[in-house]
Amino acid sequence: MCPWKGQSNSILAAVSLNNSGKITLANANPLYTDFTVSCSEDIAIDRDNPKWYYYFLCGVKGIKENFGIANLAGMSCVVEGTIPPSSGLSSSSALVCCAGLVTMEANQKSLSKVALAEICAKSERYIGTEGGGMDQSISFLAERGTAKLIEFQPLRATDVKLPDGAVFVISNCCMEMNKAASAHFNIRVVECRIATKMLAQARGLDSGRMLKLVQVQTELKASLQEMLALVDEALHPEPYSREEICKALGITPKQFSTELLSTNTQQETHFKLHQRARHVYGEAARVLQFKSVCDSEPAESVQRLGDLMNQSHASCRDLYECSCPELDKLVDICLKSGSVGSRLTGAGWGGCAVSMVPDEKVESFLKAVSEAYYHPDPRRAGMEKQSLFVSKPGGGAAIFIEE
Repeated sequence: MCPWKGQSNSILAAVSLNNSGKITLANANPLYTDFTVSCSEDIAIDRDNPKWYYYFLCGVKGIKENFGIANLAGMSCVVEGTIPPSSGLSSSSALVCCAGLVTMEANQKSLSKVALAEICAKSERYIGTEGGGMDQSISFLAERGTAKLIEFQPLRATDVKLPDGAVFVISNCCMEMNKAASAHFNIRVVECRIATKMLAQARGLDSGRMLKLVQVQTELKASLQEMLALVDEALHPEPYSREEICKALGITPKQFSTELLSTNTQQETHFKLHQRARHVYGEAARVLQFKSVCDSEPAESVQRLGDLMNQSHASCRDLYECSCPELDKLVDICLKSGSVGSRLTGAGWGGCAVSMVPDEKVESFLKAVSEAYYHPDPRRAGMEKQSLFVSKPGGGAAIFIEE
């Protein structure tokens, strides 16, 4: 099964059923240790030790709890993948989705792709990452040859036809970022959560039941441009202290810690609310602009899409602050090498850039990026083969059964 959105990269799990009463996990990569868990016991996920098999067990646990299965089917699983680890290419989510799908099949259960995506998004949070569900959704809903606009509440995917004349090239900056092993990712989630409540408060809404910025927009029936104006009006650019937030929301320090912070962000004292909210609403607007350009197919569509990608990276770098020096350097090299647009992809703080490159420039682009970014550094040079490649929209997760 291949639950990843790239054409040439995938995660595969070979599974056989057995009567051992255990689920045995092995990885084709000798650097990763094997693991065994009982089919009848509660599955424990160690958040402080995010090993590869805990991501797999997140998917198993999600299916077990969704169907209330007391004794899971025994499985022997061997996992292999070509997605660079901790690179922002959804390897962790793909592994969770892979596990959820094979566990469902092994236990003779059935769910729609949408339901599976929602379960896997929730179950990845067992490991401590407060993700939103985008990676899991595309892992199941992707279709070969078309991009997808993913929307939530309810979850749905709309085809987006990419313009002819350009392809996407992935390039790994070779700085790994395990989002479950650090607080970077969850700090941004917390800041957006607080910004949500502050914006709701500013407009007299019931902030107690709101956790996501989109909820404020929906409640106000406002456009994204109107939400950006509200951000500038209601939130100041200077970081907010805990005390200022508690006073504004009328909550106690204890409520702040228990209701707004996650386990691994308890130590945070200051929060950049204006910048994070402005990035989220601005990025949402760019997504809709991207689709609009694809739908209208203007002659200059490739360049316009590239401009939106460049704006996105600038916002990730300056407002969301989820880039890193290596990624910024790589993006700059990609733009100088012939890309019309380049941006980080995934959680950030390392990992990959995605670049839109005109068809006629692909070969020269690959050569120029190789020489400028990978060759000068022995470690990067050794990783180049799996770090620089062309990608096209591929199909989502699937089961192949050998009769």
